[in-house]
Amino acid sequence: MTLRPYGHVLLIIWWTAAIVAEKERPKGGDMSLWIDEKQVKEFSGFPMEIFAIADGTVLPYILDPNFEKYLPVIPSEVSSVNFTWKSGDNKQYNYNFENLQSFNEDILSNPVISIETKGRVPKKPGVFQVFLPCLGNRSGVAGFSIGLRIVNENGKYLEGTPLLLRLQKQCAEHVTQGPDPECDKKCANRGWCNQQKICECQKGYMGNYCRTALCYPQCMNGGTCISPGVCKCADGYQGPHCEGGICREKCLNGGKCIQKDKCKCRKGYYGPRCEYSKCTIPCLNGGRCIGVNQCRCKRGYSGGQCDQQNKRQKERRRRPRPCTPRRCKHGVCVGNACRCEKGWYGRKCNKRPCTPQRCKHGICLGNRCQCEKGWYGRKCNRSHPRRRRTKKRYV
Repeated sequence: MTLRPYGHVLLIIWWTAAIVAEKERPKGGDMSLWIDEKQVKEFSGFPMEIFAIADGTVLPYILDPNFEKYLPVIPSEVSSVNFTWKSGDNKQYNYNFENLQSFNEDILSNPVISIETKGRVPKKPGVFQVFLPCLGNRSGVAGFSIGLRIVNENGKYLEGTPLLLRLQKQCAEHVTQGPDPECDKKCANRGWCNQQKICECQKGYMGNYCRTALCYPQCMNGGTCISPGVCKCADGYQGPHCEGGICREKCLNGGKCIQKDKCKCRKGYYGPRCEYSKCTIPCLNGGRCIGVNQCRCKRGYSGGQCDQQNKRQKERRRRPRPCTPRRCKHGVCVGNACRCEKGWYGRKCNKRPCTPQRCKHGICLGNRCQCEKGWYGRKCNRSHPRRRRTKKRYV
């Protein structure tokens, strides 16, 4: 096996880290953060997992004041680093990435995280990327920093955090091809040939003849960038950057597909497809299972299985609402019912029958407009369907 030029130094550091990490390998369900085998092999040539945090403990070599001095420069061919992390089933941690800063902005832009800079650490193992975007205008070594705060559900910092790492990244200048007499015939994707007979590319393309599209953040999980900002995902993945998976079998009970054939279940459900409920007796009357034999009831119901109807709810069902002039908009109250004026109908006399004058691009069927193709709305007077507002659902 041939090591890269920086591989010998890196191997010593990471081999020591691997021995420590192996002793501290997560055995329970607490916070962990690591670099997976595939990523480590790309750096060093050796497949091994390197843990920075294991079972809620920041490993000693990360806290060594001289740790950053031992690290080699990240090579130019490595443009991003993948990390895997989890909080564990019975723990809750919030994170905050900060100090994402380049100290040489003429060579390297500020580091970018593929997830929100603030949020909650996932309970199950999840992957995020740190992108290191070289500008490509000249070669050199740039310094950068990444800070991370991790706080538990009680607002206390995880021992050993906040972390602040200062690292170095090598960047290489993008070498362009010399003048080409046939450049005007070869420039692709609306690139043009300048006076020096060199292709100049539209925004979103690069390369000698503008044939390489740019996607930023990069396409993940083996995806391919086919046009600026558009990724073609490998089988089993989806999303703008191929960051999400496709589940061949649908996730049930409100579960969400988060990785290839992997569902994230709502509280109260479990199983590969969230098909099992933690409530042995099902919740009734629209109630939702939120834990082991715990139901969250709809308004008006209570009880262990939401099987008891509240008295007020019963009374409301039994007692009809009285008719008032305010409710009876275009009519008069007769007893508890509205008697509508001519040209109005409905329980509140607030609906008008369909007429050819009101049904602009359609025909009347009963009291409704049947719209022609390409027209929408109650009066068939809109050329685009109205966008529905959806309430955000919390798990």
